[in-house]
Formats: sequence, structure tokens, C-alpha cells
Amino acid sequence: MTAPIPPPGGIDAVNRDFCQFDQVDKSHTYRLSEACDGSEAFDEDFVVRTCDLSDYLHGDAAGRRRFAQSLGQAMEEIGFAILVGHGIDRDLFADAERATVELFETVSIAERMRYRACRSGSVNQGYFPIEQTTIIHPDLVEGWVFCRRAFDLDGDPDYRERDFWPRPGFEPRFRALVEAEQRLIQPIMAAILDYLGCDPDLYADRLRATNFGFRLNYYPAPDTLPEPPRGGRMLGHEDVDLFTLLPAPAIEGLQVFNRRSLKWVRLHAPPGSIILNIGDYMQRISNDRLLSTTHRVSQPRDPAARSVPRISTPLAVYLWEHELLEVLPGLGEPRYPPVTALRFHTATTAKYYGADYAVDC
Repeated sequence: MTAPIPPPGGIDAVNRDFCQFDQVDKSHTYRLSEACDGSEAFDEDFVVRTCDLSDYLHGDAAGRRRFAQSLGQAMEEIGFAILVGHGIDRDLFADAERATVELFETVSIAERMRYRACRSGSVNQGYFPIEQTTIIHPDLVEGWVFCRRAFDLDGDPDYRERDFWPRPGFEPRFRALVEAEQRLIQPIMAAILDYLGCDPDLYADRLRATNFGFRLNYYPAPDTLPEPPRGGRMLGHEDVDLFTLLPAPAIEGLQVFNRRSLKWVRLHAPPGSIILNIGDYMQRISNDRLLSTTHRVSQPRDPAARSVPRISTPLAVYLWEHELLEVLPGLGEPRYPPVTALRFHTATTAKYYGADYAVDC
């Protein structure tokens, strides 16, 4: 029987209040929301590594090995990396950002609520109103999650765009970016497996038609909110996936928690790059060698950024629900038993959606 969820702690909650839902080791402690009193420690000197994916996509064996080592070291160091040389046209990022603004600013709240997230399964698809992304903390963001079946990717004769999208025209615009990012999933996973000393093709079949969650985040301009914000824009959390691809947002705010220094790092990524971070699935199968890294979104420090919305379009890479999460070979005595992706995922996200969210099958 699942333990009852603690009452929401608002902006003063810490992650340890919800540790019974964690399915991998997360022994560090942090405030879920950014402290507005300046009491938290920041490491202004730490620089997240930049990794050139073209070494893997277009290089020889030495180039692929070079990228695998660079990426693996970044993952062990802090769990985040900045990818360049990925080959995706920057115009796709720009158009996805414009389309996100259009979706949230031209589709009425009544229309959006018709697609409200139903909160079921490993990919919680649908619309999340502002302050309702989780039951723990009122995040100052509207979100909309689209899973694979929301896109016309697989030639399904029963596919109906209106089942997922409020108006025609949005799906093909976002599909262009999703299709481009899909081509990066296999090389990234192969490089990580190579770094860990495993067969680079070990996950090739499981990631051929990937289970993913493509999320549109719309952070309203702080100056337009009814009340001045008291905390951050999105609470501190770890992703529940293998890894996440995030086109570098135009507005600052992404902060990463360094478990080694116990300080926050402000992540700055150049336009056109992709921010990569690993999640709980990866920590589980890597036997805690690669740690799922805490991150959050803060309020902007630049006064000019307070009058415009912040947009981000992360793509989270999962396994299909029936797949097993097992510790990879050669990584020592397993610290975790095999578990289905569905059980693992819903047991973890029950802290965001309620204790009865966890399911076995």
C-alpha cells in the first residue's frame, strides 16, 4: 500500500519531505522553491561542459569515443551538458518558441481546459493550468505535455489531430522539431553506454520508436502576475526519464544543484545549443554511477525579462511502460532490483500527483 502523501509545503518545503516516493538514492537536501532572501549558496565559477555531438554523428571511431568520454564525464560531474554540433536547424527552435506563444496566447483558457491532463500512466499528457503542475508547490508556469501518439509519426490510420491539438496547424510545426530531436536519441544513448563500458547498441531496439514526453512550458511575465512572486518559477526536481533534451531558452532561469559543492549553478547555454540532463531512469540502470541532477527555474534577474514570458520546450526520453529498468551489466552488484518502467515512473511521480497515482500494471 502506498504511503499517504504529506500535506503540501508551499515555498518552504524541502525535498526530504517527500523522500518516500524516491525510487533511487537522493540523500541531498534542498529547498523545493528558490529562496528570495539570498540565503542559498551559488557557485559562480562552475561551468557546465560543452560537448560536440558532431564528433559522434560525423566522426570516426576516435571521434565517437571522444564524444562519449566528454559526455560521460559531464554526466558524472553534474548530470548536465551543453550539446553543440547536433545538426538541428536553429530555425526549428525559434519556430517552436513562436508556436508555443501562439498556443498559450491565442487559444482561450476554456479551450485549453478541454485538454486538461488526465494524470494517468507514465506520460501525463495534456494541459496543466498555472500553479497546477504539481500538488506540492504552485509553480508559476503553464504546461502542455504531448506524448508520441499526439504526433502523426507512425502512419497510424486512426490518428486524429483534434484529439490532441486545439487547432489545426500546431502539430506539424512541433513535429518538425520532435522528428529532428528523435534522430539524436540513439547516438546520445549509445555514447552514454559506451562510456559506461556497455554495448553501445544495448538499447537500440528499445529506443527505435521512442516513448517520449514533449512539454511546452509557458512562464507568464512576472510583471503580469496578480501578485509579486514569492518563490521561483518552477520547483526544484529531478527528471524521471533516461535523459531530457532542452533547446537553450532565450530567458535566463535554469539553475542546477551541484551535489558535490552543495551549491546552485546558473546554467548559461548559447543560442542554438541543446541542454542535456539525465534522469532517474538513468540513475537506476547505471547503479548510481550517473546521478539524476536537481534543477529548477528561478525568477529572472534582468529587469527587461520581467515583462516578457519565458518559453521552454523540453523533450523527455522514456522507455515504454512494459520495459524493465535493470542495472546495466558490468556496473557491480545491483543496488536496485528490476522494475517495470510503469511502476517505477508512477511511484516516483506520485509525489507530484497524489499517492494513488502509483500503479503496477
